[in-house]
Amino acid sequence: QVQLVESGGGLVQAGGSLRLSCAASGRAFSTYAMGWFRQAPGKEREFVAGISWGGSRTDYADSVKGRFTISRDNAKSTVYLQMNSLKPEDAAAYYCAAVQWGSGSSSTSRYDYWGQGTQVTVSS
Repeated sequence: QVQLVESGGGLVQAGGSLRLSCAASGRAFSTYAMGWFRQAPGKEREFVAGISWGGSRTDYADSVKGRFTISRDNAKSTVYLQMNSLKPEDAAAYYCAAVQWGSGSSSTSRYDYWGQGTQVTVSS
């Protein structure tokens, strides 16, 4: 079992930055691929970024490439999402997800564990 707790959300002006964190409890964090997803009101949950269990592979949605960076610190059992040049359309609830031995897939169905989410609001 893995429990995930996101933090770092908040209100930011367009063009600003935020860093989201997702702390995992449980054993063997380094064997879990991690993903970040987001969901805006009235919309489906969508992939934002993923990182493989070994950390060698990352993937990003086209809408965030060049602006967002996913990283992991296995010693702290934490995955991060650095978000720069934020736009109003980035506003959403952001969720982290985990699956053991995964590749950082963009599909929500590939993940077994989910956090409760953290809200990001971007003012124009």
